[in-house]
Amino acid sequence: MTAADLVPPSARPSRADRNYRLLTAAAIITGLGTNGALIAAAFAVLESGGDAGDVGLVAAARTAPLVLFLLIGGAVADRLPRHRVMVASNTLNCVSQAVFAWLVLAGDARLWQMMVLTALCGTGQAFNPAAEGMLMSTVSGEQASRAFALFRMSMQGAAIGGAALGGAMIAAMDPGWVLAVDAAAFAVAGALRSFLDVSHIPARAPGGGLLADLRDGWREFVGRTWLWAVVAQFSVVVAAVGAAEAVYGPLVARDELGGARPWGLALAAFGVGTLGGAVLMMRWKPRRLLLAGTLCVFPLALPSAGLAVPLPVAGLCAVMFVSGAAIEVFGVSWMTALHQEIPEEKLSRVSAYDWFGSVAMVPLATALAGPVESLAGRSQALWGCAALVVLVTGAVLFVPDVRNLTRRTAPTELVARGTPASADAEGAVGRLG
Repeated sequence: MTAADLVPPSARPSRADRNYRLLTAAAIITGLGTNGALIAAAFAVLESGGDAGDVGLVAAARTAPLVLFLLIGGAVADRLPRHRVMVASNTLNCVSQAVFAWLVLAGDARLWQMMVLTALCGTGQAFNPAAEGMLMSTVSGEQASRAFALFRMSMQGAAIGGAALGGAMIAAMDPGWVLAVDAAAFAVAGALRSFLDVSHIPARAPGGGLLADLRDGWREFVGRTWLWAVVAQFSVVVAAVGAAEAVYGPLVARDELGGARPWGLALAAFGVGTLGGAVLMMRWKPRRLLLAGTLCVFPLALPSAGLAVPLPVAGLCAVMFVSGAAIEVFGVSWMTALHQEIPEEKLSRVSAYDWFGSVAMVPLATALAGPVESLAGRSQALWGCAALVVLVTGAVLFVPDVRNLTRRTAPTELVARGTPASADAEGAVGRLG
């Protein structure tokens, strides 16, 4: 049973067909496995005799190839059949996690081996733009927001459930078994994606090679002011939030709130908030997509500010809940805008540039978090993170295309590159014939 089956037929997206169900089911299964495996990998390192620095090296080994290969993954996904790219990616993830599990269960896992295998898993995840492009090509324009909201709600539920299940399994058995479950999850997801129907997707015209595809994707990306402006905004927002929550949050919890449990509760509140935001977006369809979404980025400054005070546990959970709900409003609005404005054959490439811009600064931000704390103090560093979120979000609202991009309720011709549909009648834009 998938998440789509739990929703009454009247509430389902009109195109929640076989492809949508298969994609949602595969995403839930991999989400459950991956979020448990992230915890298991850290404990596997510690149980093999590693320290916190070794845990960080293994985590970096997953992130580095993800950043390195994202753009290539997006171009490949637009060049080759997306379902085959997804199956190949899941196969690589399955094999790497299976070997990782075997080494851990055998008690012979070395740091370099764990880093290499984790890097292979990160490489597979770099081809995720294929899944996003396939999802966007599956749903209809009018019901896209509801479909994306249901999909994101399923993903967030899988993230919460996967982390909880992984933690419970690690408490009861060797972390290697959690890694083995993750490998099995990738195998099942790959099998489901192999049954996707791609007959509705036009055949790809012969191109000029991978580099030509990357250049074409770059032109599509920079030719739309709203697109590169929001991605530039999120390169700072994600870096600031990442430093606050991945580095400073656990430290504040340890020193000010009584240990890891309060921080776990706060993260759980964030997860519950994302579910609430997704439920809201199944019903709410803001007319000015990016204006509504961008306004909901401001609450992402609240967790950093709450940690800077620091707020008591109840207050911190409250601001984490609000920020979780707000980011889902942005996320669904953003996916709807991409679905509406980007040509189908370029969705994966544009998605790859979006992902790359959003995560590229995270390693630098987390690496600088410690030195900044030493120079300015933890509270000042956290206030700085909150201020960065507010400043760049306020700045992007000065971009007219961000304020004016409007939801189209009926199929229309493609909007001219770089010019979203205006919210005002006098702002009518040129059309491509």
